[in-house]
Amino acid sequence: MTSTTASADPGERTARKGSPGAAREPRRTGRIRRIGLPYLLLLPALVLELLVHLVPMVIGIVMSFKELTQFYIRDWGAAPWSGLGNYRMSVDFDAPVGEALLHSFFVTVCFTLLSVGLCWLIGTTAAICMQDTFRGRGLLRALFLVPYALPVYAAVITWVFMFQHDNGLVNHVLHDQLHLTDKPSFWLIGDNSFIALLVVSVWKGWPFAFLIVMAGLQNIPRELYEAAALDGAGMWQQIRRITLPSLRSVNQVLVLVLFLWTFNDFNTPFVLFGKAAPEAADLISVHIYQASFVTWNFGTGSAMSVLLLLFLLVVTGVYLLLTSRGRKTADV
Repeated sequence: MTSTTASADPGERTARKGSPGAAREPRRTGRIRRIGLPYLLLLPALVLELLVHLVPMVIGIVMSFKELTQFYIRDWGAAPWSGLGNYRMSVDFDAPVGEALLHSFFVTVCFTLLSVGLCWLIGTTAAICMQDTFRGRGLLRALFLVPYALPVYAAVITWVFMFQHDNGLVNHVLHDQLHLTDKPSFWLIGDNSFIALLVVSVWKGWPFAFLIVMAGLQNIPRELYEAAALDGAGMWQQIRRITLPSLRSVNQVLVLVLFLWTFNDFNTPFVLFGKAAPEAADLISVHIYQASFVTWNFGTGSAMSVLLLLFLLVVTGVYLLLTSRGRKTADV
């Protein structure tokens, strides 16, 4: 018995000892493949994100520490370092550069608050009105989404023609037909440019709010409204007690997205006013463009862009913190 066991093949004994590990090896390989497959599928998007966003962002941050002007365009790496000089110039509000940037910042804040508020209000009102079934509801929903579906250039250039002083539709209606003004107004220059920019922004942005709120309303059970109606709750009470609380999480995301889009909006003012926006409608995105590509001071423009990025990060972080605390309090 002992001799037979001792004379067994060593390789055979090794195979018998290693059989549990060999059985676990395919399972481990399959687990690794299942875990690694999502990351493999995300790899192309991550690479494109790196090339399109992160790399230019890093280059812009580096440029903000250089005295990069038109004299170093061909070899911007040879531009001398300025350290924090561009940032000091941007935040020196007693100097012309800092004063102009501060004015542009306040204009952008006012414009963003008004635009986001009006977009949310109009979009939410339209979405609530479109909840009840009636003839032609589908057609109205499709028409409401037309401004959002149109390309930005095609939509804004149409408003440029409508805001023309001599032959624009806006002056024709307000002055010639309704007689609400003493004379035709200049909408693309002067103080009225802010109103024109706000009108175009709201017209272009409220269908997005309408679409998101309308999707959120689909998750509210109709039984809640029926029970509230039986208890004697009117339409406003139903909106206040049922609709708005149920849309809280949707509105939190919607307001944040609208804020970021509006604050960074460059296409609308650029197409509406061109390279030189009026002082009343000098949004910070166009202001940074003028500082970079009109005056050819890319270092200062990059510093302004970094300051804008930091501001948006801080506002977004504070907003998410406050909304998360509010959500936890509501859950408790």
